[in-house]
Amino acid sequence: MGSAGGVSPPPDRGWWTGLPPAAGAAVMAAGILSVGLHLTGYEALSLVALALSGALWLVLAADFTARLLGDRGRFRAEADTPAALTAVAATTVLGTRLSALGWQSAAAALLALAAALWPGLLAAVVRHWRRRMPGAVFLGCVATEGLAVLAAVLAAAGHHDWLARAALAAFCLGLLLYGVALVRFDLREVIGGAGDHWVAGGALSISALAGSKLTASPVWTGAVHTALRAATLTALALSLLWYAVLLGAELRHPRPRYDIRRWATVFPLGMTATACLSAADPTGLPPLRPLGEVLLWIAVGAWLLTCAAFLATRWTAHRRHA
Repeated sequence: MGSAGGVSPPPDRGWWTGLPPAAGAAVMAAGILSVGLHLTGYEALSLVALALSGALWLVLAADFTARLLGDRGRFRAEADTPAALTAVAATTVLGTRLSALGWQSAAAALLALAAALWPGLLAAVVRHWRRRMPGAVFLGCVATEGLAVLAAVLAAAGHHDWLARAALAAFCLGLLLYGVALVRFDLREVIGGAGDHWVAGGALSISALAGSKLTASPVWTGAVHTALRAATLTALALSLLWYAVLLGAELRHPRPRYDIRRWATVFPLGMTATACLSAADPTGLPPLRPLGEVLLWIAVGAWLLTCAAFLATRWTAHRRHA
């Protein structure tokens, strides 16, 4: 399911066929907005966002499978790109929201699927890391922390201590991957990126979300609990700093043209809001909740604008080929 570019399918095919892996960010964006809206009590809107996320996930999963079985050359080429890891991240975000609905078996199945995809895709992507990469380089962290979030949520729902320990391991590995990705990130993307440069902050936000779930777990007490709280707040503070820097760069260097990588802007916006909402209680900082609510509506606005830009682009392309 996600490449870096916004390559369009041939005009005689539907927009839903042959989508690049970067399209997985659209699933992630709708999915995390669904989580955030659920946390703020907007259940009807949350379910609409969940339905959109789930429907698009099914479309991308079918396309992913078709390439795996029928176009192995393209599958191997796309599996080497960082955006391929949106397949893992999108699956974990969807699973996290299903768990909140009480659908633990479905969420566990999605965790198993994501965990099965993760090592092969991560290994393929890491082999092709280089210097001066776009923001998609942080998707290794995002996918790994997505596993941590879903594992921690399911551990809490079913009182599975072993799953909580697995979540902690994924959390720590995700932070390590963030550090490795950071030294490969091309900082020029901040003023010229097409949208996925926001993942530089979003990766820290999902790390903070994973940390908040672990901090809330009764499995971790004493020094471990204290360390998790500190790591969560540090990741969240750094993600908010990235938010300010990236927003300032967007205002100074506007990039109004639609690109499929713009969905990778919406996801970090929604993830930062959700991380604030989720961290408020476990970290004992209630002011994070109103901050998260404000950031959530900014993310909703960004989703609407990106959706409108996508529809306008499709309408223009349809009229050109009519």
